[in-house]
Amino acid sequence: MSTPPSSHQSATLTSPIEANAAEFAAVSDLLRGAPSRRGRRRTFSLVGPGGETIPLPEAVIDVVEQAALALSKGSSVQVVCVNRELTTQQAADLLNVSRQYLVRLLDEGRIPSRRTGTHRRIRVADVTAFKAGRDRTRDEALAELARMSEDAGGYEELE
Repeated sequence: MSTPPSSHQSATLTSPIEANAAEFAAVSDLLRGAPSRRGRRRTFSLVGPGGETIPLPEAVIDVVEQAALALSKGSSVQVVCVNRELTTQQAADLLNVSRQYLVRLLDEGRIPSRRTGTHRRIRVADVTAFKAGRDRTRDEALAELARMSEDAGGYEELE
């Protein structure tokens, strides 16, 4: 049975991702810094519990590198096959929008989809492409808004 912390103790709770950020960064740095030799691909191997080793394909190295980089920055990671199809609810969850709003995007043709009977299916690749375009547009608009604010002499209280 554990005892509750006293008023003199303080507990700092960190997520497993935050607690291992340095290790994730080290993995990312190692993978990113590995030079290819004379046009050959980077080589890494996976070592099994019995000491057996198998070489990792370049695509797996790329996935691990990008996942480690994202995890080192405190982001969550989910690996999804791009050819996989999602339901409207799954796609809405991935975009962090309501299902009704997603259906409107589908009706407007802004995201491709197909029908299977009365249901719609959306490819992960199409959802991620829409999300990347939306994020790019948002970032450009924010940069323009910041530029306009600076030109107008806004936020003088911060100077």
